[in-house]
Amino acid sequence: MVEVEVQNFINGVFKHSENLIDSYEPSTGQVWARIPDSDAEDVHDAVLAAKQAFQLWSCMPTQQRSKIMMKIADVLESRLEEFAQAESRDQGKPLSLARSVDIPRAVYNFRFFATSILHSLESSSYLDAVGAVNYTSRMPIGVAGLISPWNLPLYLLTFKIAPAIATGNVVICKPSEMTSVTAWMLCSVFNEAGLPPGVVNMVFGTGPRAGEAIVKNPHIPIISFTGSTATAQHIQEKSAPFCKKLSLELGGKNPALIFKDSDLEQCIPTTVRSTFSNQGEICLCTSRIFVQNEIYKEFLEKFITATRAIKVGDPKENVQMGALISKEHLKKVKGYVDLARKDGATINCGDGVDELDIGEKQEKGYYMRPTIITDVADTSKLMQEEIFGPVVCVVPFATEEEAIARANSVKYGLCATVWAKDVGVVHRVSQKLQVGTVWTNCWLVRDLNMPFGGMKASGIGREGFKESIDFFTEVKTICIKT
Repeated sequence: MVEVEVQNFINGVFKHSENLIDSYEPSTGQVWARIPDSDAEDVHDAVLAAKQAFQLWSCMPTQQRSKIMMKIADVLESRLEEFAQAESRDQGKPLSLARSVDIPRAVYNFRFFATSILHSLESSSYLDAVGAVNYTSRMPIGVAGLISPWNLPLYLLTFKIAPAIATGNVVICKPSEMTSVTAWMLCSVFNEAGLPPGVVNMVFGTGPRAGEAIVKNPHIPIISFTGSTATAQHIQEKSAPFCKKLSLELGGKNPALIFKDSDLEQCIPTTVRSTFSNQGEICLCTSRIFVQNEIYKEFLEKFITATRAIKVGDPKENVQMGALISKEHLKKVKGYVDLARKDGATINCGDGVDELDIGEKQEKGYYMRPTIITDVADTSKLMQEEIFGPVVCVVPFATEEEAIARANSVKYGLCATVWAKDVGVVHRVSQKLQVGTVWTNCWLVRDLNMPFGGMKASGIGREGFKESIDFFTEVKTICIKT
């Protein structure tokens, strides 16, 4: 049953679309929303509105922009439960996760950048030999294209919108066609908070139509994208003729390195969370676990026990895992488990081993049990490719040098976790891992003041307070001779 019809949001007004796409509720497998199948004409209309709004918004005093953004955060927070319910239904994640993480983080994104811009400093230099003063000034760039993924819909979209508009830019957003509902709901928050028309525009639809139109539009000089490495390569190719400024936050094949002196009482529950949170559909999730020989057997037994205790089912209930995003994605993830069986690996628990107990209303939903695989080679696709689901490989290692080399033996380099009490091991290993973020004896402890992003095929650029401000502005040097 269709309950929601999403509309494009251009120049502060919701626009009805004739061409619509079905959006499925992952927990039931039923259509619950329809979204616009936007094209280049819709993007063109959004660009016109954004360019007009830029004249006002870019010249607005920083304090006034900050005040409007704080109001956005307040209004969004007042509707937290409504947004959490919608996010859970649209994405399949547990409602408890949307309540405690996704929507609060979206609120925080606006507050963080609203206050950060009040404390930015410029640099200056005085050349006394010639009597000249140089100073810098940061200028907003103009119309930014923001393309966000389906796994953390509002969380990641607002992490792009907030720094972009805080620095005086205007934006055209294209959320994933699979999770567009909360982005559409956010538009009413913008209007209630008094954001001027055209500052934020939402154009919903698919990547090949709406996304490509944004990337190829000559009046959108800057693109921020979060998603797959393959799509990012396409964006680079299509945007190359326009010399656009790009930020690409991409996939990962993230290792956990667990040394023999690790505190397993902390390590195991945290590694369960880092592996299976959000159904394993987070680019930062652990997908390869390297355990030192001395504790490999003990770790594996306890890790399997803890994983089997995960409750999978209706996201509205008291569960730790909900449904995967789509029927196609579920088939892809299960395909890796099938490959493991064909290759002679051991499926210790999960898909095809443990019973999936879900309710009758959920029998058409996209569920699977969290799965642990052992006896797999480093060269296997299971150890090399991003699965992006609740599947993890656990393998033993002997020495520190071996663990580092094997952890680095993939094309990705987003993040890693290191578990050890020996501070020397922690520092040596962290320095040598080819990743953008290393968490030690923890996972997903995020400080937005610090840079975030990946190495190698995991991305280009960084996000965070200074890094996002830098990306969404151009720095100008002004020289005045006295």
